[in-house]
Formats: sequence, C-alpha cells, structure tokens
Amino acid sequence: MNEERRKQQILHILAAGIRKVMEEAHLDYGKLQEIRLRTDQPLLILYQGEELFLPAGRAKKHMVTKEEIKETLEYSSHYSLYAYENEIRQGFLTVEGGHRVGVAGKAILEQEKVKSLQHISSVNIRMSHEIPGCADRLLPMITKNREVCHTLVISPPCGGKTTLIRDLIRQISDGNAHVKGCTVGVVDERSEIGGCYLGVAQNHLGSRTDILDCCPKAEGMIMLIRSMSPRVLAVDEIGAQEEIRAVEYAMQCGCKLIASVHGNSMAEIASKPGLGELVRQRRFERYVVLENREHPGEIKEIFDERGSHFMQKLIGCILILLSTTAGGFLYGVEQQQYLEKTDVHPPYSGTDPGRNRIQRRTSF
Repeated sequence: MNEERRKQQILHILAAGIRKVMEEAHLDYGKLQEIRLRTDQPLLILYQGEELFLPAGRAKKHMVTKEEIKETLEYSSHYSLYAYENEIRQGFLTVEGGHRVGVAGKAILEQEKVKSLQHISSVNIRMSHEIPGCADRLLPMITKNREVCHTLVISPPCGGKTTLIRDLIRQISDGNAHVKGCTVGVVDERSEIGGCYLGVAQNHLGSRTDILDCCPKAEGMIMLIRSMSPRVLAVDEIGAQEEIRAVEYAMQCGCKLIASVHGNSMAEIASKPGLGELVRQRRFERYVVLENREHPGEIKEIFDERGSHFMQKLIGCILILLSTTAGGFLYGVEQQQYLEKTDVHPPYSGTDPGRNRIQRRTSF
C-alpha cells in the first residue's frame, strides 16, 4: 500500500487535536503499528516495535480527552455507530485500508452475552500491514509435489502470523513455482486477514480467493466447503471445540487447511484440549513456530506430522548426501561438529533401528 495513502486513511479517522500531533511527529506510516487513545492518558503509539508518548521529546504530552475519543469513533463509523453494532459487539470495527479500530468500555450484557459497548474509554488503531514475499522462505517447506500440506502456524500475540498467512494465501491463490494456483477459501472472523471494508478485501489475497468476512470460523468453514468448493481453506486463531470439529470435517472433505493458533512452542500446543488430539492423530503435516525476537514473523522451528524438526532433517539429508557422493566433502571434524550442534544423526547401518533415521523428535 502506498505510504501517503496509508497516512491519509489514518489521519482521516483521528480527532482534529490528535491529527495535528500526528502530523507534527513526521512519522513513517509504513513503520507505524498502533495508535492508542485512552481517556485522560497521554497519546501513545507503537512505532518500529517501541512505545512512544507524543509529542516525543517534550515534557508535556498530549492528553487524550473523552471528546477526542468520541470524535475519532464518529469519523471511523461515518457518524453511525449503530450501523457497526455487530462489529462493536466483537470489540472492533474495520475502516478503509483494512485498519482495525479496537474499543473498550462498559459491556452491556443480554442473556450472558455481550450485546453492545457503552462509555468507550479506550481506542486502539492497529495498522494493516502487507508484506508481499514474506512467505517466500516458508512456502517450499509446506508444499509437496506443488500441493499444499495441512499447516498450523504457532505464534505468540503480535508474532506476525496473520501477515504470514495473508502472503501464503496470496501465493497459493495465484500460484508459482512451488504451488499450483488454486481456489482458496478464507474465513476472516475478525477482519484481520483480508481487512474487508464494505465487503471488499483491502489486502491482496490473490485472484482465486473467496472470503467470508465477520463470520464465525466453525460455521464459515462448512459454508465455504458447501458453496465455494475451495481446494485450500485458511482460518486464523483456532481453538474452540466447535472450530476443532470444523477443521476435522474440512480435512475429511479433501480440503487442505492453513490455520494459526496462539502459542510459544509445539509442546504447548500438544497439551491443549482439542488441538492436542489433532497433534496426536497427526492431522497436520507441518507445524510452523514463529517468534518475535528481532522482528515479527521470524521462523523459529518447523516440524512435520511426527514432531520431527523438519528443517534440520532436510539439512541433515543434504549433508549426508554431500559427504557420501563428493568423496567425503563434509567429513571428519567439521561434519562431527555440525551434527553435534544440530542434533541430526546420519543413517546407521548397524542393528539399532532407533538410529536408522534422520530426525530430532519432540515428545508429546
């Protein structure tokens, strides 16, 4: 997305006083991640992974008023919060560009369910970021014979999983050297993947992609299978029991699934109810663990359906092939040091069957 266009989309929904502070800050809107407004608290932004109170470099910060929050919500909803009642009930609304305006305040309950929010005192504007090509490294790891494998992306909050899945959807839909282009169905319950505005995805998801916006994941997966015949289904942040059942149903219908879940490790996911059962049944063929150490979307580990370290297994196979076909190219001390470092063991021709494989296992 053009930076100037992104800038105008954001400034357009901000209250006049806050808009002035943002303009004076001379920010790079490609690096801006969040704008947080809290009643009677200083204006806070998340910029390149760091929190900054504005105006930066001044002792006196801009204190957000109740009127400014009301004004921002009026601009975001085109002066009709009632028209966005369903979205507000979920705690957010989506504006032009796919940016999300999250809200918090007093919850109004009806039959023990949230009916609406009143007296909104906090607003969090999250920028929609597309990074074309961010899945280039991963795509070859989750495909076989140019077909997608059932893949689960594991990531902590703000770990880049949605951005990664968005680019995977685009590449799978359009097709390339690693995967044949095919129909992709997306269930976007929280408008994070496509960032739909007035029913149209603001993010590029490919030429063969159909999207269900603001639809419950379990119901949406079944609806897409019955109506759009997708080859691949993509869904964000699964976990509820009905969602797990819908995932199993989709897999049994011949759809390949790409999903994400909050977590920090493979072992953590294996211990969760529902999801842990899918792991033990080896339903997913790839598990991609992300981390956010230096930047969102870093690939920490990749596992196959058995819980083996997939990347290390590939590297181990290549090393062994080189050492046997190139006359001991990687031989002796250097090879031994590498194998000890990666915990990858070469094939063993003896009688111990436990050593006759190239893998590093994780117990579940």
